[in-house]
Amino acid sequence: MSAALTFDNFAFSYQTATEAELLTERLAAQPNQDGHPLIGPLCTEIEEGSFTLITGATGCGKTTLLRCCKPELAPNGIHTGAIKIFGKDSSTLSVEESASTIGFVMQNPDNQLVCSEPWHELAFGLENLAVSQDAMRRRVAEIAHFFGMNSWLHQNVNNLSGGQKQLLALASALACAPCLLLLDEPTSQLDPVAAHSLAHALFRINRELGITVLATTHAPELMAPYATQRLALQNGQLKEAALPTSKVYILAAPTETPVQRTNEPVLQVRDASFRYERKAPFVLKGCNLTVQKGTLHAIVGGNGCGKSTLLALAAGTMRPERGRIKAPLRENQGFIPQDPKALFVCDSVAEELRDWQRACGYGDEEIDAMMRRLRLQGLENLHPYDLSGGQQQLLAFAKVLLTRPKLLLLDEATKGLDTEAKLMVAKLCRALTAEGVTIVVATHDLPFAACVADTITMLFDGEDACTETPSEFFRNNLFYRATENDFTRAWEHQ
Repeated sequence: MSAALTFDNFAFSYQTATEAELLTERLAAQPNQDGHPLIGPLCTEIEEGSFTLITGATGCGKTTLLRCCKPELAPNGIHTGAIKIFGKDSSTLSVEESASTIGFVMQNPDNQLVCSEPWHELAFGLENLAVSQDAMRRRVAEIAHFFGMNSWLHQNVNNLSGGQKQLLALASALACAPCLLLLDEPTSQLDPVAAHSLAHALFRINRELGITVLATTHAPELMAPYATQRLALQNGQLKEAALPTSKVYILAAPTETPVQRTNEPVLQVRDASFRYERKAPFVLKGCNLTVQKGTLHAIVGGNGCGKSTLLALAAGTMRPERGRIKAPLRENQGFIPQDPKALFVCDSVAEELRDWQRACGYGDEEIDAMMRRLRLQGLENLHPYDLSGGQQQLLAFAKVLLTRPKLLLLDEATKGLDTEAKLMVAKLCRALTAEGVTIVVATHDLPFAACVADTITMLFDGEDACTETPSEFFRNNLFYRATENDFTRAWEHQ
């Protein structure tokens, strides 16, 4: 079988050894002062028609490697060797050839969505490829139906949930009928049911249409049943790795902490209703939430059910159209939105962590300690936008935690984190609740919620469907079940 993607002695490094060192995961092998590359030299083939997963530590270069395969997105740096797409050097592909041959879905869909409405986003690539209007209509209708987008096809893209945006980015890439599909953390913002549906959709795309799929992921268990191989990126090299098995995670016997019995609410949402536009449907309609002091309260639910909206109302960044919110700790809260870049306003990591220093009264020693605690040392001079998605998440954590909040609101807190980083965040959250800090986290990461949360609220159709302990919640569910993975095993064995 011929190769869809060939790394022919390919290597990549940033312009200087210093930059390469900063952008490499510290726990992986770092480029030394002799200027060894961040990636490679690689001599690897991805077979045509295969479904390949690439795993690796946060910041090890997975996104960089994927971007190198798409000429228009290749990062600035020193490239040696060649990347061949179906036997042709990628650097010689015209823009039209690249667009019709290689589909690319970014880790953050906001970075690639350019139109105001989903239907136009689906048509945008086809318009640029000069596809006829009749063929364009048929393709848009087919793709929208395949992904179940009919109900939000004409909404404003800015009002879509993170998961809906991710589905839209994938659908837009597929609309151009590529032969090679590159996906960077494609399920990171999807709810568990939608993530499994997407994995199965990718399986059908791969098997029935013959499209070669190459996806980076921190959750290989989800797509492992459909994948043909797994490669681990370690020390700049791609190495064969076993595909993991997937099974339901069974919680250990629940333990109750003293702080859970205080019944002191620090956040109350009563009959809250909200919509983004006057004529738009309500995202929340009569939603209720009570969060007790010193607990970690997880909010779960499908894409577009209102998790991020509820968190924004609790934070006070938006106001409900109806209902009321009681948040006595609002003057001493921290809020990390779904896109952590919303918190970044400075030109370096070091400046970012000093941004609120005068207002909040923390010292340089606390900054240094927080950087060590969240594995950010060595990145001080790097621009926050040049970090990996997981590193941006950790930087947002560090910036907010330095303010010593009593109430911490987190939207998709574990997005982009590898097992070790996720375990570090989980331990940090439990340490904070032990100190009396209250944490509310909206998440699709059910294994994280199963292990770390005290209480779980599920939203459905704009309302709170149930609020239960993790053991009750997962015992009573048919489909919303936590999957055993490297994180749950690490949590149990800590």
